[in-house]
Amino acid sequence: MDIRHSRPWSLAQRAVRKVFLPPPVQSRHAEYSMVFCADESPSTPSERLLGIALDAITAARSQDLSEIQARLRGRFRFPDSIVQTWPGEHYRLLAGLVQTLKPKKVLEIGTAEGISALALRKNLPPGGQVITFDIIPWQSYANVCLENADLEDETIIQLIDNLGDRQTAQRHSTLLAEADLIFIDAAKDGQLETRLIANLEMVKSERAPIVVFDDIRVWNMLAIWHNLRWPKLDITSFGHWSGTGICELRLPT
Repeated sequence: MDIRHSRPWSLAQRAVRKVFLPPPVQSRHAEYSMVFCADESPSTPSERLLGIALDAITAARSQDLSEIQARLRGRFRFPDSIVQTWPGEHYRLLAGLVQTLKPKKVLEIGTAEGISALALRKNLPPGGQVITFDIIPWQSYANVCLENADLEDETIIQLIDNLGDRQTAQRHSTLLAEADLIFIDAAKDGQLETRLIANLEMVKSERAPIVVFDDIRVWNMLAIWHNLRWPKLDITSFGHWSGTGICELRLPT
């Protein structure tokens, strides 16, 4: 079917056009996405969330992650400077959030190579910890940036468990209830995040921790973010180019 000159577009033609037209910009990494009106969202940002976002953005401006950048050493397909790229990447924003919130317990879901864990650790207050979950030990990643010394003082602790599993989440319910900041950088398959949200909602916590979702503008995450009922705010312009959203882990009153 030649759709280049037909007018007006039918819904089917628009779907074909979206799928088969090449990206208008050539880039090292591109993702399909879609934009939606905001008035149909089931939740809006709270005043607390707006204040935290503004403070974290301000703090991100002065973050220096050159020590983390030095660990990349050309091992990835992206430039070493990516960890310092801001806005556009989320690492300086994560460090800014920790500086703003001064959390005692930071939970990360998705350790991978450990770059985000190192950024989250940078501004921890005395006695603070980053507890990072993965289903694979950090040593198993080919280009890992973590080192044994990072875990010796227990400012970073890795737990090998799947918080998308209800029984596993229940087993860690005390730890989840103690979290002040949670960073979700997991599968982004549209399924695990749904289970994580449900499991986090079962935890009884008076903290209303701040939760950060990565890649909220990537196709598989669009419905997850749009349908989220917690107070939320899209701060992609000050975070990751593929989407950064922050929210409070509480249902709106």
